[in-house]
Amino acid sequence: MVLHLSTFHLEGGAGVAAARLHRALQKSGIDSHLLTQFSSREKENVTSLADTKWQTRKAWSYFIAERLAFYPHEKDASVRFAFSPAEAGVDISEHPLVREATVIHLHWVNFGFLSISSLQKLFLLGKPIVWTLHDMWTFTGGCHYSRGCDKFLTHCGYCPYLAKPDRYDISFSQFEAKEALYAKPDLALISPSNWLDQMVKNAPLTAGNSSKCIPNCIDTQFFTPLDQNIVRVNLGLPVDKTLILFTGANIQDVRKGFSYFQEALALAKSHFPHIEVMIFGKADKDNLVDFPVPVHYLGKITEPQGMVDAYNAADLIVVPSLEDNLPNTIMEAMSCGTPAVGFATGGIPEMIDHKKNGYVAELRSVLSLTEGIKWVLENDQGGKIAALAREKVLESYSEHIIADQYQQLYQSLLNG
Repeated sequence: MVLHLSTFHLEGGAGVAAARLHRALQKSGIDSHLLTQFSSREKENVTSLADTKWQTRKAWSYFIAERLAFYPHEKDASVRFAFSPAEAGVDISEHPLVREATVIHLHWVNFGFLSISSLQKLFLLGKPIVWTLHDMWTFTGGCHYSRGCDKFLTHCGYCPYLAKPDRYDISFSQFEAKEALYAKPDLALISPSNWLDQMVKNAPLTAGNSSKCIPNCIDTQFFTPLDQNIVRVNLGLPVDKTLILFTGANIQDVRKGFSYFQEALALAKSHFPHIEVMIFGKADKDNLVDFPVPVHYLGKITEPQGMVDAYNAADLIVVPSLEDNLPNTIMEAMSCGTPAVGFATGGIPEMIDHKKNGYVAELRSVLSLTEGIKWVLENDQGGKIAALAREKVLESYSEHIIADQYQQLYQSLLNG
């Protein structure tokens, strides 16, 4: 039995990716279970530690304790959730599912789910461990994305996320703790993108461990092309406009690059006067008032069918992330036949084949992002680019393809 561990279920990119892999493995005949700190809804073989009101309060207490552990150190509020000290967490080493598991598969486990101490107790069980990395935290002294800092390539300390960085700050101590933790022969580190896998191989904390790239997966029968006009009518969107989509769990997160999107639209509207924008995700409506083109704000969409409809309503999606791994939004949009434009960062250039099924823009360049928008709109005649976007997902990220790769990995670990 394979047991997946994830802080969230169907929340955030990492939680969604973990749940999708769990379902894909079930479909392929693997006995797969998912144990989470918080659960969004009941699903087969998904167990939450917060099933009752009392357990939910307890889970939130761990989350609060984790944040309070970092609060005295944080530089300012902008980095509050960008660094995890991993000092508060649950000991699940005696949980029945953990004891029953033949393989333990870690995903994103921060925010009070698993601490360094919790991980140590899991590792001491002697079971094979697979860890799918959804950001950089596994091989840094605590940050989820380094924002250009390369200290993790030698030894963390003097952390730029901290109010008073010094040689022996909390990034130094977490780095040391992880160094001891990873001295385990049957630990496999899996990165959804080649970009992240290369960093795993170069980072001193993880260079000695087995590592490879296996992408996230998606249900291509669910995320599928629909009739755009019908979807737009159902959503109350105009059928005679060019609609460009921007989405994210938190639009205001600086890492998502919303300001670049806004500037690019201001330039693009002179070439395409019928451009309008669709946005879904957590957003401050006040920030959309002065947007250069009309905005259709769809709010936070939690139901998967609502996401499918939104992707199908759009003519293209723009993902100007400044740092990212393998964005679910690009995969979801392309699976629905919606071309993507994104910055050349992280795993984005691996998803979008430049000027074939979308456009990869120069990082942090508004002009290049604008050119990408123009290129897609001018060249997607007859849905040619849209079809190639869908084809890329079918060939690279389909459930059966990714499930098969993980099955082979599990078997190799069990065979020693």
